[in-house]
Amino acid sequence: MTTEGDRVAGFGRLEDGLRHASPWYVWGPYVSERQWGTVREDYSEDGDAWNYLPFDHARSRAYRWGEDGLAGFSDIHQDLCLGLALWNGRDPFLKERLFGLTGPEGNHGEDVKEHWWYLDALPSHAWNRWRYHYPQSAFPYDQLRLENSRRDRRSPEYELLDTGVFDQDRYWITEVSYAKSDDAAELLLEITITNAGGEADTVHVLPTAWFRNTWSWDDSAPRPRLKAAANGTGSAGDAAAGVDIGHPWLGPLELLADTASDGTAPRPLFCENETNDERLFGCAPVTQFPKDGINDHVVSGAATVNPQQQGTKCAFWYTLTVPPGESATVRVRLRPKPAGGTTNSFGDSFDLVLRQRKAEADEFYRALTPEAAGQDEASVMRQAFAGMLWSKQFYSFAVATWLDGDPSQPKPPPERELNRNARWRNFNAFDIMSMPDKWEYPWFAAWDLAFHCVSLAHVDPGFAKYQLVLLCREWFQHPNGALPAYEWDFSDVNPPVQAWAALEVFVLDGARDTDFLARIFDKLLVNFTWWVNREDMYGNNLFEGGFLGLDNIGPIDRSHLPAGAVLEQSDATGWMAFYALSMALIASVLWRSGRRHGADLVLKFLEHYAAIAGAMEDLGMWDEQDGMFYDHLSLPGGATIPVKARSMVGMIPLLAVAIVDEEMLHKSLRFGKQFADFLQRQGLADEAKLREKGLLRDGTGNPERLLLSVVGTEKLEILLRSLFDESRFLSPFGLRSLSAVHKDEPYVLHLEGTTATIDYEPAESTTGMFGGNSNWRGPIWFPLNYLVINSLLKYHRFFGEDFTVEYPTGSGEQHTLREIAADLRERLVSIFLRGSDGRRPCYGWVERLQDDPQWRDNICFSEYFHGDNAAGLGASHQTGWTGLIADVIRRRHGAVPETGDAVADLFNNGETS
Repeated sequence: MTTEGDRVAGFGRLEDGLRHASPWYVWGPYVSERQWGTVREDYSEDGDAWNYLPFDHARSRAYRWGEDGLAGFSDIHQDLCLGLALWNGRDPFLKERLFGLTGPEGNHGEDVKEHWWYLDALPSHAWNRWRYHYPQSAFPYDQLRLENSRRDRRSPEYELLDTGVFDQDRYWITEVSYAKSDDAAELLLEITITNAGGEADTVHVLPTAWFRNTWSWDDSAPRPRLKAAANGTGSAGDAAAGVDIGHPWLGPLELLADTASDGTAPRPLFCENETNDERLFGCAPVTQFPKDGINDHVVSGAATVNPQQQGTKCAFWYTLTVPPGESATVRVRLRPKPAGGTTNSFGDSFDLVLRQRKAEADEFYRALTPEAAGQDEASVMRQAFAGMLWSKQFYSFAVATWLDGDPSQPKPPPERELNRNARWRNFNAFDIMSMPDKWEYPWFAAWDLAFHCVSLAHVDPGFAKYQLVLLCREWFQHPNGALPAYEWDFSDVNPPVQAWAALEVFVLDGARDTDFLARIFDKLLVNFTWWVNREDMYGNNLFEGGFLGLDNIGPIDRSHLPAGAVLEQSDATGWMAFYALSMALIASVLWRSGRRHGADLVLKFLEHYAAIAGAMEDLGMWDEQDGMFYDHLSLPGGATIPVKARSMVGMIPLLAVAIVDEEMLHKSLRFGKQFADFLQRQGLADEAKLREKGLLRDGTGNPERLLLSVVGTEKLEILLRSLFDESRFLSPFGLRSLSAVHKDEPYVLHLEGTTATIDYEPAESTTGMFGGNSNWRGPIWFPLNYLVINSLLKYHRFFGEDFTVEYPTGSGEQHTLREIAADLRERLVSIFLRGSDGRRPCYGWVERLQDDPQWRDNICFSEYFHGDNAAGLGASHQTGWTGLIADVIRRRHGAVPETGDAVADLFNNGETS
C-alpha cells in the first residue's frame, strides 16, 4: 500500500518544478478564496483594486489570472476547478465564495465575514477536510457593510456573529471531504450538510466544476467543454448524473454525481465562465449563459442555463430538506473516462477509499505528535498543519502582460505604467505557492513565505525547499537582485529571512541535502549584494529598508519619509547582521561538505557582520538607559533624531547571534582583516580579553568557541531586562510588538512642523497606516516571538547553565535562557489551548466560540493576538506564520532538534555528505 511518505517523496527536481511533480500533487486545494479585489485583476487607471473588481462583480465577471471558490480544488495548472455553491432559499444570490469587506468598507481594513475551518489535510492531498457554517436566514450582507461603515477605528469590528444570524442555531454545518483513489488520478468528493437548527429546513447544494477562463484573453487559445453524458450518467451505471470533460491537456475525464442520501437526484446545469457584460456594463452579452447563469436560474428561475447541457461551468443541483439535527450527504467523483464498460462509482468502494484515507491521515499525524502532547494540543497541531496545506494556491501573474494588456482585450490605460510594479516586468509567476491567507492575503509575501516553509518542512520538506528556491528564480527575483515583497508592491522591502529559513528547512529535512543549500545560497548571494548596494544610502553599514513588514510599528510611515530624510533602522541593520551570520553558517556547512572556496565565503560574511556590528556600536544606535536600539532619522540639514519608540524594532539586533568554532575562529582572525579589526576596536583582539568578556569559552575536551553577537554580553542582560518586563514587552502569552510602557507614556516625534505619535494599542490599529488592517503597536505576532526564542537558545548553547537572568523582570527568580525559551513556547501554545476554565484565549470574549460544542474545537489561526488577553485579531485564517504553532508544539516536546544543536552535532560527527 502506498504511504503518505511515498506520496510526498517525489516532488521532483526543484529547478523543473510543477512539470516534474509527483502525480499525487496534480490535484489539490489550489483555488483561492478571493480573486476579486486583487492587484492582478485590477486594470484600472488609479490602481484601486478594491473598487475595480468588487465582491458584487465576482459572481458575474470572468477572472483573468485565477479562480476562487468554497472548498476549492483544482489541478496543478488550474485548468479545471471543483468547488461548492450553497443557497438557503433566502439569499439574493448563491453562496459561491466567502464574503468580506474591502479595505475602505471595514473600520479596520479588509475583513472576511464568514466562519470556516481547515480541519484536516495530508501533504499529498489524498485526504482534505473543510468545514463551513452557513446561516439559514438571509445572509446579512448590507447589515455588515452599514454597521462597519458607521464605526470608526476606535470601535471593534462588527462581525457575523454579532448580527444574530446564528441565533437559535439556525445554520447549516457543511463539511467537505476530498479523497484520492490509489492511482491519484481519481478525486472523490463528499459533502455532508447538517441542520443545526430546531426545525426542518431546505438547502440547495451545488457541487460545481468549471474551467479557468484561458480563452477570452487570446483568440487562438482552445476552448474546453463540459457536456452532459450521452446517457445521463456516463460510464457509471450507479451514477445519478454525469458530465463528460474535454480538455486539450487534461485528457478525457468524467464527473459523476450520486443520488443524495435522502434519495434526491441532482439536476445538471450548464453555463459559460464568461463575463455577464449586460449586467455589469449594460452592453450586449457575449453569451446568453454567462458566469452567473446558474445563480440566476436557481435563485430566480431565469433562462440562463444552456438547454443543450454544455458549457465551461456546470453544477449538480440538489434540493435537500433536512429534519432538525439530521444530515444529508452528496457524493461526487472525478476520474479519467474509462475506455468502455460500466464502472462502479458510488458503492462500497467509495466509502472504503474515504475510510482508508482518513485512517492514513490519523497514522501520519500520530507519528508527528509528541508523546507528551495532550489531546487538545495534538488537535491544535494537526489543524495548524491542515491550514498550512489548505493554503497552497495556484498563483499566476505575468506583470508584463498585465501592464501591456492581452491581444483580444482593450489596451490598459497608460497611467498604469506609473503605478505599482511597473519595474517588475521580469516577474512571471505560474506556480503553486504557500499563501499567508487565501482570502485576505491571496498572494505570496516574501518574509511570510520563509516562515511557512519552516512549518511545512515538518510534513513536506520537498515542497518547503521548492518554495524557498522558487522565490529566488529569475522569473521572481529582479535582475538587480531584489526579491519581490508582496503583490501590492513588489518593490517594498521585507526582512531578509530566506537564508535563516533555508538552514532551518535543511536541518528539519535531516541535514543531508547540501545541493539545496548550495542552490539557494548562490541566489541569495545576489540578494545580499543588492541589500548592501541599494539599502545602505551612506555606505556606513547602517541600513534603511523602510517598511520591513512591520507595517505601523513606527510613529511615521517608514516607507514614505519626508523629502530628503533617511531612516537608518536598527531593525534593518539588525536584520542584515542576522542575514550575514545565516549566510556564513550556510557557507560553513557547504565548506565542510566539500564545496570549494567555502571558507572564503564564510570569511566574507563574517567580515560583513563585523562591519555592521561595528557600525551599530560606533554610530550610537544603542541607548544604555532604555536598554534598546533605536532608529535614527537623518534630515537634509544634517540633523539626526533618534526615534525612541520602544518596539520590537529595537530588539531585532538580539537575533544576530552565532557561535564560531575554533577552526573558523583562527582563520577569521588570521585572514579576515575587518573581522580582526572589529575585535581589536572592542579590545577583544587577544584570547585573554575574549575570555574576560565571556565571549570565548570551551568545554571539557571541546574546542574553543567564540560568541558573535551584536548585543554582546553587557548589552544582553540590559536588553533582556526590558524584554522580560511584564509591564513592557512580556505578556502572559508571549512578547508584545510594542512596549506597554507607551500605554501611559505615548511617544511623540516632532518633525518639521508636524507631530507623529505612537501609543500602546494591544488590539486593532486605530491608524490608517498600511490600510489599518494590520497592527504592530502592541499585539503578539508569531514570527518575532519565534526568532527571539531561537536566539535565546543560541545564547544558551554558548553560555550554558551558569548564565541566568531574572525572569520575569522584578520577580526575583533566576532562569537559564533555555528555561526562558521553554516558558515562552508554553505561553504561545496556551493561546490556543482550552485552559482550566474551558476557554481558549484565541477566541477572546466570543461566547459561542468558547462554549458551543459545534464551534469551540475548530481552531482559527489569526494573523496576530491581543497583547494582553491573546484574542485572535486581523486576518482570521492567517495560517502562514501563525502556523508556526505546529512547529512550536513539536519543539516544545523535543520531537525535533534545535537547529544550532543539529548543525554543531553534524560538524562534530563529520556526517556531512
